[in-house]
Amino acid sequence: MISFKGQFLVAMPEMGDERFRGTVIYMVGHGDEGAMGLVINQPVEDMRFIDVLEELGISQSDQPIQMPDREVLRGGPVQKGRGFVLHSPDYFATDSTLTIDDGICLTATVDILKAIANGEGPLKSIFALGYSGWSPGQLESEIHANGWLHCPADVNLVFDPELESKYARAMAKIGIDPSHLVADAGHA
Repeated sequence: MISFKGQFLVAMPEMGDERFRGTVIYMVGHGDEGAMGLVINQPVEDMRFIDVLEELGISQSDQPIQMPDREVLRGGPVQKGRGFVLHSPDYFATDSTLTIDDGICLTATVDILKAIANGEGPLKSIFALGYSGWSPGQLESEIHANGWLHCPADVNLVFDPELESKYARAMAKIGIDPSHLVADAGHA
């Protein structure tokens, strides 16, 4: 079995599931039990990272929040209220950080949010609510049905705050211009 852990999944333009149309997913796990990834290019509308910190009472600490505000990403449709932080390996909590690839780790505890708010977190990070999950064999079936393309992940693309161009840049990594994949092109 080929593992897509540490790779990008890039939705084909004809993706039938609206929730995943135009998405780039960073795969945090893939094995016999199924697969898990985080959408890295779709923001949660009307929510900023500072809102999450305030809701969790983190901004009420003695130290002022020292980080710039950032987007909250829509990681996927599963457990939409649960937060996940993809981050650089300069932050590592022994009991809660999972190393995905050389330059990317995953932590899903409130401790990393406190560390980020207090200026002690990782140098690079993105925060997502929810995740994308597949049961055993489901992802392979979707790839076989031309729902997804995959390619090696790019650390810079994962952490780039410019979300709108991530899809086109991921497609370019594969060597594809998305406009050439659209089945119904306009006519002059």
